[in-house]
Amino acid sequence: MRCTHCQFENPVGARFCEACGQRLAQLCPQCGHESSATARFCGACGAVLTDTVAAPRQIPPSAPPIPAPVLYTPPHLAERIRAERVAMEAKGADAAGERKTITALFADMAGSTALIQDLDPEEARSLIDPVVALMMEAVHHYEGYVAKSLGDGILALFGAPIAHEDHALRALFAALRMQQAMRRHSDRIRLEQGIPLQIRVGVHTGEVVVRSIRKDDLRTDYDPVGHTMHIAARMEGVGTPSSILVSESTHRLTEGYFAFQALGRTHIKGLREPLAVYEMLGLGALRTRLQVGAHRKLKSAQHRPSIIAACWVQATLW
Repeated sequence: MRCTHCQFENPVGARFCEACGQRLAQLCPQCGHESSATARFCGACGAVLTDTVAAPRQIPPSAPPIPAPVLYTPPHLAERIRAERVAMEAKGADAAGERKTITALFADMAGSTALIQDLDPEEARSLIDPVVALMMEAVHHYEGYVAKSLGDGILALFGAPIAHEDHALRALFAALRMQQAMRRHSDRIRLEQGIPLQIRVGVHTGEVVVRSIRKDDLRTDYDPVGHTMHIAARMEGVGTPSSILVSESTHRLTEGYFAFQALGRTHIKGLREPLAVYEMLGLGALRTRLQVGAHRKLKSAQHRPSIIAACWVQATLW
């Protein structure tokens, strides 16, 4: 368990940092709720906290609290979020919540623990903060919502609380933008300080229930449906440095707009069946919805004769 106050790696199950004495806590990888260091399950959503695939992040209570979204959300997006709050209240959905399909994006620095283990906290923050800032800029550029700042990374949502039908496309455009910005930033840091910086991005499209939007700090309460956040975190966790990995649901919505490489299927803790994983390589050859629709119809037509032939062979065997 890593102490984010001094970055010391503590043994699993530790309640206090062995280097600085700060109390350790856990953040749920699904909903972000803070639990004690010894908790096995999240008190907010019931997710497993111990021995998870995507290790929870720890923060000591005495450290600066996780900043509220109002502190880093651009004013024009803040107004959009408050407008969504008014719309939810008008529909009476604030108490029961509103079920939405969204795209979740996790991004973090690859190997940050090893990079900053010999640095003092101020030097570490001077490396991490600009990276987190460029992640947020990419998300906000495509009108996404940075739900949480997670030390050396972020959790962002597209499609809620700001509604967009093309939320999956926006998430991948943001991922591509932050990787491009990161390469430029990393080249400069490598020349000046000799330190290599890289980030990983994971994206998954699934459902959440958005329950409330607080007007004062812009925090949004949402409950993942199924394993929405866990799968997104897993896509990021299994990625190599500088990669953008997406789930099958995101790939299905964005194929054609972007170029992908299939990486096979991977087992995810808590799921019975392994999930297909794709690496996003860059922009695809298609630009408009009409082009993508025609391309998918063509693929379907090309696939149909093989299905008919298979049915004919099956019939002859009978």
